[in-house]
Amino acid sequence: MSAKPRLTYFNGRGRMEPVRWLLAAAGVEFDEIFLETKEQYEKLNKDGVLLFQQVPLVEIDGLKMVQTRAILSYIAGKYNLYGKDLKERAWIDMYVEGIADLMQMILMFPFSPPEAKEKNLDSIKERATNRYFPVFEKVLKQHGQDFLVGNKFSWADVQLIEAILAVEEKIPAVLSGFPQLQAFKIRMSNMPTIKKFLQPGSPRKPPPDEHYVETVLKVFKK
Repeated sequence: MSAKPRLTYFNGRGRMEPVRWLLAAAGVEFDEIFLETKEQYEKLNKDGVLLFQQVPLVEIDGLKMVQTRAILSYIAGKYNLYGKDLKERAWIDMYVEGIADLMQMILMFPFSPPEAKEKNLDSIKERATNRYFPVFEKVLKQHGQDFLVGNKFSWADVQLIEAILAVEEKIPAVLSGFPQLQAFKIRMSNMPTIKKFLQPGSPRKPPPDEHYVETVLKVFKK
């Protein structure tokens, strides 16, 4: 039996949360090491573990992987969540990249100054409801299938349910005009591996709080 993947990051969502989601959706257990001090981070750099001096770091199959996109595509390919051919992979990539653009706004939100919070929240709502969610609503309506690509569960579905739940935390009624996405959310949330990940006590991280923000800033402080 091969060793569990080992994830090194902060004890919070950030750029590692999509990795946790994808591994959990694939039914893969993993271990985590949490960065809490600047010394931990500096040791990783000194040891040459971080290719570009950045986390997330995922150790899997003898690889020490960095760069979130590379990590996610490796996991998707390994666990058969990356489509059946090149065209399906292209669609998955496009959907994932679009969702990532929206998630980047959510990722940076806790680090924005108090006076900018309301404006940034309005921007997230505007992007979600006018640019990103309409695309997925239309796709699901047009092909009438349960999943985004090839009528098979894929990385794109995992990224979308993660994004939906993350936006809903900030804007609870955001899906009010998207019946297809409401149904998609229910389907995905009831898939056994995702249902397990959504239970209390799972490796899923809570929304970022002040302690998380302070820890990230402390570790990366020049």
